[in-house]
Amino acid sequence: MGKFILIFMVISKFNNSPAKRSLDVVVSTFSLLITSPLILLITILIRLSSQGPVFFLQKRTGKNGKVFKIIKFRTMVANAARIQSRYKKMNEADGPVFKIRDDPRFTKFGKLLSRTGFDELPQMINVLRGEMSIVGPRPLPINEVHKLTAKQRIRELVKPGVTSSWVIAGSHELSFKEWMDLDRKYVEKASLTGDLLIILKTIILMGGYILKH
Repeated sequence: MGKFILIFMVISKFNNSPAKRSLDVVVSTFSLLITSPLILLITILIRLSSQGPVFFLQKRTGKNGKVFKIIKFRTMVANAARIQSRYKKMNEADGPVFKIRDDPRFTKFGKLLSRTGFDELPQMINVLRGEMSIVGPRPLPINEVHKLTAKQRIRELVKPGVTSSWVIAGSHELSFKEWMDLDRKYVEKASLTGDLLIILKTIILMGGYILKH
């Protein structure tokens, strides 16, 4: 019991503050408004380029272990979840997660969406609903969360984020331990300045990829 009390004591006050929620609402609303033409274009291109729904919905674990459905633009073939086991040997991630940078299940347009991060735009709806935050640990699928250690599940004490310190630090180039360590540090030391810096670096990261391609 003492261990859990200690964990709650080190959580950054900013994570549960009105300032954090205000930032989420302002940024998500502005993002949806300014990118609405892009969202419409992506919707059309997904429809034209592959069969299946425009959006990908998946159950993820949020704050305090609460399950919600994350909303993303679909980047893979429609039956991607069902055929994942075929590519188990290609998994490039350590730990309990499944990640393949050049996943064979990507559609041609979906691969571009994933690399630029534009597939995450619909998650602004999750933010407005209060299920996610703009910045926070990336939410994991339920089957992966169950494999985390008690220490690693400190990430569930805050809302998951659309972007995170892990994203700007190299994401899949990092080990699973490095990923979890970054999440823990964020939970303990989050601040308004820190969130704004992560948002800015995320925009720069996305812009850099777009310019290269």
